[in-house]
Amino acid sequence: MLNISKNKIGRKLSFEGYESYRMTLPEDERKNRIRVLLWLLAAAVLFVFLPWTQNVRSYGYVTALRPDQRPQTVNSIIAGRIEEWYVAEGDYVQKGDTILQVSEIKDNFFDPLLLERTQLQVDAKNMAAKSYGGRVVAQKNQFEALRANNILRKEQAENKLKMSELKVKSDSIRFEQSKVNFQVGVEQLQRAENLYREGLTSLTDFETRKLRFQEVQSGLISAENTLLSSKNEFISAKIELQAIDNDFRDKMAKTEADMYSAMSSQYDAEATASQLENQFSNYEVRSSYRYILAPQTGYVTKAIRVGIGETISEGAEIISILPADAKLAVEMYVAPVDLPLVKEGNRVRFIFDGWPAIVFSGWPQLSNGTFGGVVVAIDRFTSTSDGYRVLVVEDPEEHPWPDALKIGSGADGIALLNDVPIWYEIWRQLNGFPADYYTRREQQAIKDSKK
Repeated sequence: MLNISKNKIGRKLSFEGYESYRMTLPEDERKNRIRVLLWLLAAAVLFVFLPWTQNVRSYGYVTALRPDQRPQTVNSIIAGRIEEWYVAEGDYVQKGDTILQVSEIKDNFFDPLLLERTQLQVDAKNMAAKSYGGRVVAQKNQFEALRANNILRKEQAENKLKMSELKVKSDSIRFEQSKVNFQVGVEQLQRAENLYREGLTSLTDFETRKLRFQEVQSGLISAENTLLSSKNEFISAKIELQAIDNDFRDKMAKTEADMYSAMSSQYDAEATASQLENQFSNYEVRSSYRYILAPQTGYVTKAIRVGIGETISEGAEIISILPADAKLAVEMYVAPVDLPLVKEGNRVRFIFDGWPAIVFSGWPQLSNGTFGGVVVAIDRFTSTSDGYRVLVVEDPEEHPWPDALKIGSGADGIALLNDVPIWYEIWRQLNGFPADYYTRREQQAIKDSKK
């Protein structure tokens, strides 16, 4: 402000009698300016020493924490033709409610009595398996009967062999006796012949002795024939005993072959019956897939396939469902340079779309309209946006998230890091340094380790 004495009016008029006007004139304008500058400088110095919360800001959207609570599409298990719709977009459905009905388009499943006829085939094969099982049991019984019969026949043959052996011994003794009688008869005949030549006995006595010798000779031959016959019988008994074993082995081998053949047929019938039962179960389950059910409770959001009579392929997407009562979370992405700063348990402030807020990123305690969250999961690999996905859930110690918040809403996230002075944050920003990688406790531990 210029001095009034230097004005043209001040040169012509005197204002000494005007006390109020005199009070408006500055006594020393330079001192006032210096004082104001000093106050501003002091305020700036104090300001740069105020605490500032470092943060990483990222934009994301609301999703569900659990994978089974996120929006999903319902697929058709079988190929078919749409016959009837039971829901409309926006309807609330319970788990297991019928959404639509489809019919078969493959000729293998056109038969309306497919299940009943397949069940008849299963029953027939089961009966065949039971009949083969009965045949196996009969063969086993026959096997035991042959074994018992063989034991009895062997005992009978062994007894016969012993009898033949004893008969051979008896005939041998008789033959030895006949040989002794023959030797005695030869000697008696020679003595009788000598006596006859000497005239001591008559011709009649000599002929009588000769007849007796012929009888002894005949007895010897008969005893020898009987012994040979007994030996032949003994040999025949041995052969018969061995033949019994051979015959038993042949019959047992044939019986076992028949039994194993019946067992093979039984197992084959059981395997075929099992395949038919599996096929019946597949048909039965497939028939239930003609009605497409809601996999979980939620809201029908969009019908991907529409109309009546439209054909759909296996695995085709039909309708999308938004699960109800999902635990909400925010899916946000951070740059790789900021990833080391974010850890599980870090606190995050959110500005949700549709909820106005006044935000001071460095002073979260002064912000209004923001909602708190806690980091619960961090991806180990980058996504298609070259950022790392971070899942944040509601902070139980903060004000709850809005009830009207829906999956898919946008969320502006501010991840809160360390508290530092403002001058440090300004210096860091001017030099392009990242935020502190260590907490104060970790920094103190590093200093202590260095000491």
